[in-house]
Amino acid sequence: MRDFSKPGRSALQAGTAAVATSHPLASLAAIEVLRDGGNAVDAAIAAVAVQGVVDPLMTGLGGDCFALVAPKGAAVPRALNGSGRSPAAAHDAWYLERGLTIEPTSPHAVTVPGAVAAWDRLLADHGTKPLADLLRPAIAYAEDGYRVQPRVAFDWGRNAARVAGDPASAALFLPGGTAPAAGARMANPRLAATLRRIAEEGPRGFYEGPVARDMVETLRARGGLHTLEDFAGAAPEWVTPITTRYRGYDVYECPPSGQGLAVLMMLNMLKPDDVGALSDLDRVHLFAEACKQVYHHRDALFADPVLASVPVDHLLSQAWHVRARGAIDMGRAQAPVIWPEIAHTDTVYLCVVDRDGNAVSLINSIFQPFGSGITAPESGVLLHNRGISFRVEPGHPNTIGPRKRPMHTIIPGMLMRDGRAVAPFGVMGGHYQAMGHVELLTGLLDRGLDVQEALDAPRSFAYGGGLELEPGFSPGLAEALAARGHPVRPAPGPIGGGQVIWIDQATGTLTAGSDFRKDGCALGY
Repeated sequence: MRDFSKPGRSALQAGTAAVATSHPLASLAAIEVLRDGGNAVDAAIAAVAVQGVVDPLMTGLGGDCFALVAPKGAAVPRALNGSGRSPAAAHDAWYLERGLTIEPTSPHAVTVPGAVAAWDRLLADHGTKPLADLLRPAIAYAEDGYRVQPRVAFDWGRNAARVAGDPASAALFLPGGTAPAAGARMANPRLAATLRRIAEEGPRGFYEGPVARDMVETLRARGGLHTLEDFAGAAPEWVTPITTRYRGYDVYECPPSGQGLAVLMMLNMLKPDDVGALSDLDRVHLFAEACKQVYHHRDALFADPVLASVPVDHLLSQAWHVRARGAIDMGRAQAPVIWPEIAHTDTVYLCVVDRDGNAVSLINSIFQPFGSGITAPESGVLLHNRGISFRVEPGHPNTIGPRKRPMHTIIPGMLMRDGRAVAPFGVMGGHYQAMGHVELLTGLLDRGLDVQEALDAPRSFAYGGGLELEPGFSPGLAEALAARGHPVRPAPGPIGGGQVIWIDQATGTLTAGSDFRKDGCALGY
């Protein structure tokens, strides 16, 4: 139990249903759907659609989506890969011949957005309400306006340069030439019209017709290879989730092309250690060393498994994790292998548990803040830049290729025990997400923290040649880590965000937490 004499959030307690998102309007939309008889999938879609309007620099129609769904009575969750593919003409040789790399604001960073198709598939297979009903709140906010929340305003201001160079984006997101302050009213009427078209026509209203033409023409005018056929071919895919057992629980993640495999690899490495008994120094050091090893393998091997061979079984084998753990020296940091990877990025994550016990873990992203910075002017759709995760390196598993998915950082998680859902969970923050899952789960399962305490705990992340530390760790930790050889630096801002709902199967109590680093909240009844 937290100290009520100090600032902080209490974990939400509910008996029927609960939601947790990173934006209050998204949480409100979800809880209203649940109270109106909708299920967890319905609520999740309503929430993420709202968030794509009111937190436009993090997510939206122009992004991708992954989900884990645990229907009541299902022993294993279902995993949906709702990420989009590159254009059919995107051969790596084409880029090499022209000396092109995939830059963050380039049209070549835009793969076909997969989110809308993913929402439709989730509803068709597990929802109970029409998409048109669930898009009404998002349409209203886009049409009538919404008030910018403080964390959204903070991120908007520090990333304004991303949209300043695109006329349509600048007009939409920088009214008067500046980012809106907290409390400012913003709207996107053209996006409202696009949402209304999707409500009437389903995903065809996005992937075909005038909206698709607007996106394709916008990208091709900038040199993109996209065609209407590429957009019309968008299709999410149900895939088999991957899993490992940790402290008596089954941890489920989406398989590659996502980075959920990295979570399981790190958890396997930590199994021999009493993580809960470690000091801050030893725990952060161990996490850093495990993270560096696993992320090196991620960057070298993770890719679209349809078009590349990813050795999932080997990387989850006992032989691999015993060898990897044995290579860690608890007294000294190992020299990291640096790959020329992109920087931190952001997204939105949410989870829902409904009255029947259905659980949904969903994550939706335009990758870097404001994505590519390219807005299709007639439809008001801001396009993501997930394609910067591709390499232009023939022979590499993650080299760009025709109709290929890049390696993805966004990963929903699901904790199960004895064939029943225990907790949908997720952590935002681009590359940090895999490490974030590990920090969250070890907080819950090793350190005995409740869901809110586990989210509130200070975070560390060893990536890109440094070890970042948030404020809040024990005094002297940075110096002690530096003495072990870590290049320590303060985190430049909050590391990620997260949500989790814990299901007590014995009592029926739902305990939900939402990260203080964001504007959102957990709600329930």
